Amino acid sequence: MSATDPVAGLLGRVPEGWSSASYAGRRWSVTRTTRAGGRSASVYAEALDGSGVVSTNAYALADGWVLKPCEMPLATVVDFLDGVEVGAGPAVGT
Repeated sequence: MSATDPVAGLLGRVPEGWSSASYAGRRWSVTRTTRAGGRSASVYAEALDGSGVVSTNAYALADGWVLKPCEMPLATVVDFLDGVEVGAGPAVGT
């Protein structure tokens, strides 16, 4: 992922695999999975209080990365990726 590509920068905020996170004052579970030699990625996040889900696929095209949200507005995904703090908040079970 190119650091100058804005979508790549947003995706880069979420590490590969599962992470705990904080967003909008709530704790979240977030998973990023990379496929196709790094040219495709997915992000799936759930608020631990059951109040929300964020899901998107992303694809590297010749002119940069593009997000393809799963049944939600693009703005919802961009806001989440821009504001999520991975590894933040209390540990699960506390």
